[in-house]
Order: sequence, then structure tokens, then C-alpha cells
Amino acid sequence: MRVVLDSNVIIAAYATEGLCHSEFELCLTAHTLVMSEDILDEVRDKLATKIKVPSKIVKEIEIFLRKTAVFEQPRAVSPERCRDANNLKILGLAHSVQCIVSGDQDLLTLGSFEGTPILPPRQFYERLQRIPHKKP
Repeated sequence: MRVVLDSNVIIAAYATEGLCHSEFELCLTAHTLVMSEDILDEVRDKLATKIKVPSKIVKEIEIFLRKTAVFEQPRAVSPERCRDANNLKILGLAHSVQCIVSGDQDLLTLGSFEGTPILPPRQFYERLQRIPHKKP
């Protein structure tokens, strides 16, 4: 399955050993993580400024994500499609994935976008547990 993990999920995966970390690892090993440069920029920024991860580690995370994720250019999405314009970069990838995972309430209230479900981490993880774990 091709999946977009919102930056908040990726940041949580690196910040704690909880659900988002397990989900992130499962996506990397058994599915395809789809990202954009915008998502990576936000991950780098938040890791450095909010989580206070040292710049050397942030660079290592960036290198790792570039090696393991598939980077795509998001399609343009009309600003009125979502309450928060910062989320348009996530919605712009919906056309090429089977699921978007986010903890962002502005995205979760949509439920889906152009037929692609938008799920919170817990619900997505439960869904992953029911899918055979082999990389496409």
C-alpha cells in the first residue's frame, strides 16, 4: 500500500517509541511511504525547533527519508478544500496513495479526499494489522 504520513506522524515516530514509531517502521518495511519536499521541510523544521533534535541527527533523518521514501510533487489543490492551507501539500498527494495518516484535526474532519481515506494513526495502525506485510 502507498501511504502518506503527515509530518506530525513522522515527527512523533522519531520523538517517542509509541504507536507512530511502530506505524512508521511498518510503513517502511511492508508498504511504500510517499512524501513531498514540503513534508520533509516541515519534518526537518519541527524536529529542530520543537523537539530540539541536534542538526546532525536531523540531517541523518533527512538522508534516511530520502533513501526510503518515494518523493512526489503534490498536485495543486484549491485552498477552499481544507480549513488549513498548510495541509494542501498533504492533500495534493492523495491521487497517488491508498491512505493519508494524520493527527491534524483539519485533515481528519475531511474523512477522505478524492476517494483516499484520511485516518488517525490508531485507526490506520489497526487497519495495517489486518493487511499482509509484504512490500509491493
